[in-house]
Amino acid sequence: MIRVMITDDHLIVREGLRLILETADDIEVVGEAVDGAECLELVSKLNPQVILMDLQMPRMDGITAIGHLRNGFPEIAIVILTTYNEDDLMIRGLQAGARGYLLKDSSRESLLDSIRAAAKGETLLKPEILARVLAPQARGKPEATTQTDSTLTERELEVLQLAAKGERNKEMAYKLGITERTVKAHLQSIYQKFGVDSRAAAVAVAAGKGLLAE
Repeated sequence: MIRVMITDDHLIVREGLRLILETADDIEVVGEAVDGAECLELVSKLNPQVILMDLQMPRMDGITAIGHLRNGFPEIAIVILTTYNEDDLMIRGLQAGARGYLLKDSSRESLLDSIRAAAKGETLLKPEILARVLAPQARGKPEATTQTDSTLTERELEVLQLAAKGERNKEMAYKLGITERTVKAHLQSIYQKFGVDSRAAAVAVAAGKGLLAE
């Protein structure tokens, strides 16, 4: 059973998410918080595996809370709850350590898939959302250069670009003609070089470096 905590300052959002999650046999909602501060107060008691985290909340926002959680509870997977007008905040949240992100109006299937993936240490990066994150206007940066980051090998860059398209390890291995174990090794190397610990954060950093331009 996957233990999930919901952190959002809007009651209707929390209630809606709980109703959806309670339809899944393998997911249990262990608690709710109205902001980042309450989330930090309850996390030790509730012991969630996955936290759904809003970004804009009173007292303590989601990005600040994510930073504290990554330092104190690195084993907990954090999935950002976002809307279409929060691209900059989304990138900051991923860089802070969130494992992925989810639109508040996502389908039931997307919500459950994202939680299950996060609980397994994976990240489901939706291409339609990534397209917005990687847009120059969303990043507040000029058009990305085609120059690659000197710290990445050519193969690591290929893996990173496929990850940014939402490909899973198995799919990347097939397309690149390598094993899943090798894909994982490349991802770990990328994480180390970027100073992150998740695929989503690596993609966010790569977007800022201009490495994901077509």
